[in-house]
Amino acid sequence: MTVEPPYRRIVADIRRQIAEGRLAPGDRVPSTRQIARQWGVALATATRALTTLRQEGVVSALPRVGTVVAPHAGEDSVPGPAAARGSGGDGAEDARQGHEDALLEAGSAHDRTLREARLEHDRTLRAARPGHDRIPRGGRSSPAPGQAGHREPELTRERVVRAAIEIADAEGLDALSMRGVAARLGVATMSIYRHVPGKDELTLLMADAAFGEHSYPPERPAGWRARLEESGRALWGLHRRHPWLAQLSPLTRPLPLPNLLTHGEHMLGALEEHGLTASTMLDLQVLLYGYVQGLAVHLEREAHALAATGLSEDEWMDLHGPAMGSIAAGGGHPAFARLMAAFAEGGYDLDLDAIFELGLRVLLDGLAVFLGRAPGADAGTRDAGAAGPNAPDARASR
Repeated sequence: MTVEPPYRRIVADIRRQIAEGRLAPGDRVPSTRQIARQWGVALATATRALTTLRQEGVVSALPRVGTVVAPHAGEDSVPGPAAARGSGGDGAEDARQGHEDALLEAGSAHDRTLREARLEHDRTLRAARPGHDRIPRGGRSSPAPGQAGHREPELTRERVVRAAIEIADAEGLDALSMRGVAARLGVATMSIYRHVPGKDELTLLMADAAFGEHSYPPERPAGWRARLEESGRALWGLHRRHPWLAQLSPLTRPLPLPNLLTHGEHMLGALEEHGLTASTMLDLQVLLYGYVQGLAVHLEREAHALAATGLSEDEWMDLHGPAMGSIAAGGGHPAFARLMAAFAEGGYDLDLDAIFELGLRVLLDGLAVFLGRAPGADAGTRDAGAAGPNAPDARASR
């Protein structure tokens, strides 16, 4: 008797919820962490279940939203709405259920084929001895006659890094593991280690690839402010796309990443003509990067909070609003009470993009005043010796 793999049971359960209407197109399905807790399985098993559902077109991953039910695939292959109405709707439901069952069975058959092919390959390897010419020189890349022509793309470091980024984008950095990446790619975990030594190295490669997604045009904007605005918005956009970037390392432990240094170079180039000491230039660069990172931290925290509580921002405020109102009514915080009264009608929309633009403007307004001082006036802000040969320390990577 063949025991069904745990991930297939999870796939079948989620499919059943979709077929019964408990999960509709656009609804979020459980995250890998929620699946691991609910079904009592490892994160790699949960990842494989979601990957299988995604490959079969049942769900799709949306960055910073999570995994959602995809629009029903294959609608053209089942009776259309008119036919369904003509039969009272039961025909459409039966056809949809049949379509779901067919996809599930096809997926199971495909998995069995892959397992059988891998077992056969392993048996061939074990049987091979010196003097035996039983293994084709092509190895796995040369399928035996009669096998299906399907061939997965070659496993490369770039594919490993991209799969890891997709996991971190959808589930957060905490959900990342070498086993999870292997499950997403449908390969053995050890094959991942042939391209990346471990998770720490993988995380650095991910960060460098993410920071390299933005390139600056050869023509520089006129003026230091326009250049710093360009750098700030580029970094904010990258953190918006990949919120886990803000979780990688504190400012005091900069990462030696070439593509991150490209952003630092762009900022330093905007400041170097103002007669600033080396330490002050680096301080200002770290200040701007730290502003972006500090605000972007909350993107990932919000995603974690949503996954942990199941409450949206609005739902959380609805739940805790009365407690805040009680605090305001206590009389000990009059300014806060006046603000609460002002927003009693329409409420306050905390928009991180708007706050970023406001903070960037205020930050650069202050920098304009600072740069307007006489050259060298900043020398007293740091030890004058910091301008010596040892001044540009590792923080230049910011």
